[in-house]
Amino acid sequence: MGDVILEMKNITKAFPGVKALDDVNFKVEEGEIHALVGENGAGKSTLMKVLSGIHPFGSYSGDIHFRNQRCEFKDINESEAKGIVIIHQELALIPDLSVAENVYLGNEQTEKGIIDWGKTTIETNQLIQQVGLRVESSDLIRHIGVGQQQLVEIAKALSKKVNLLILDEPTAALNETESENLLDLLVEFKKQGLTSVLISHKLKEVLKVADHITVLRDGKTIETISAKDGNVTEDRIIRGMVGRSLDNLYPDRNVNIGDVMLEVVDWTVAHPQIPNRLVANKVNFNVRKGEILGIAGLMGAGRTELMMSIFGRMYGKFLTGKLKKNGHEISIKDVDEAIRHGMAYVSEDRKEYGLILEDSIKKNMTLSGLSKLLKKIAIDEYKESEVVEELKVKLNIKAPHVNQKVINLSGGNQQKVVLGKWIYTDPDILILDEPTRGIDVGAKNEIYKIMNKLAENGKCIIVISSELPELLGTCDRIYTLSNGCMTGEFLKAEANQEKLMTYMTRDNRSEVK
Repeated sequence: MGDVILEMKNITKAFPGVKALDDVNFKVEEGEIHALVGENGAGKSTLMKVLSGIHPFGSYSGDIHFRNQRCEFKDINESEAKGIVIIHQELALIPDLSVAENVYLGNEQTEKGIIDWGKTTIETNQLIQQVGLRVESSDLIRHIGVGQQQLVEIAKALSKKVNLLILDEPTAALNETESENLLDLLVEFKKQGLTSVLISHKLKEVLKVADHITVLRDGKTIETISAKDGNVTEDRIIRGMVGRSLDNLYPDRNVNIGDVMLEVVDWTVAHPQIPNRLVANKVNFNVRKGEILGIAGLMGAGRTELMMSIFGRMYGKFLTGKLKKNGHEISIKDVDEAIRHGMAYVSEDRKEYGLILEDSIKKNMTLSGLSKLLKKIAIDEYKESEVVEELKVKLNIKAPHVNQKVINLSGGNQQKVVLGKWIYTDPDILILDEPTRGIDVGAKNEIYKIMNKLAENGKCIIVISSELPELLGTCDRIYTLSNGCMTGEFLKAEANQEKLMTYMTRDNRSEVK
């Protein structure tokens, strides 16, 4: 066993209504690539936020030892001073600043209080060469691709004299070639003695580069596996992540698919700020009664933008296209019209767009269907309580009463409240955008059962997910989307992760299969 650079002991971190980390232990050797894996909501990112000071000392219990010194980081500046640098999944770059300005943002190279642009440019060029960036230091971030932006983030980390580099889902938005280049770079850093922690749900990538793999499940450390001999399999890791084989993760359902209910024809939408950029480019697809339809695409492909534009034109500038329901053209120009036409949309960001966190379960659940509770000119509060109590039981929402504030619920229960809000409107077409993001395995399974039940009752379910196993496990049919264009259509029986990824990264000019 090599020298230990990091040891986190008995880390426990709680938020109102949920224990995110429960007595977690995590140990990293000097000069290795250590993968941290687990389902969404397992506690991976929370653990790294504790380490980096984003969750400061005093907000958690347990000890952090870095290079044999006990650390009590009160903010991210203190952890970075020790050489611990985290790169988040959502890149923290400023589009209208140059590569050099972003690399040294907050870490400016100064001479007597004035930025030394000559030194900044020289050192940025050295970092660009080190990470394999094919851009100029003067290029604006908005003019380079996502893969290159990820390398800018790594260059930014190296500029801070990093000793431990933490990468949170670094390849989530990258195509296969960009992902391979990034992994090769991590291996090269390892040869130079740099220690890395890789958070990823892409197990093939984990197995390619990791020396050790630590598995978290429901906020607990399950095990740490040595991957040095190359004998670890994906199934072996999955069993640790979910507590059972992948085959049992997704519940069975009785499939009875009917006629086409919703048809989208030549749907074209422009970016709200960039008129010549199309977020949806002549998109065509349909969904049938009783069907669960998947939409697969990388970050930035336009999945969310497409669905938001269909659901009441909530995003972008509509240019052309038609919507047909049960064979008849319909017009939907706002959210109210979308609801009246039997549509519902569960946003990927439940806290920002789906819930009023400081309000109760009851008030949140009836928000989209208040007209059904009107008694003359007032809300029938007795009926409201009765309806929500029934939904609470039906959706298995774990809360003492319906007047509990939503902010104090776990992520899984918050998601069920959002689902309940839209189920109460009795929609024909339910759009679910990342329906299981940030919730534990048990809650995921319950969400899948709710989806199945709705489909069995003849509803149309459209699922957007960044997790390909989730789409393969729940959907009857899957479309792939790339740069605002539909690039493929696959029945469940003919789809696999490799095929979907191939079509998710196809050129805009690719024809639908």
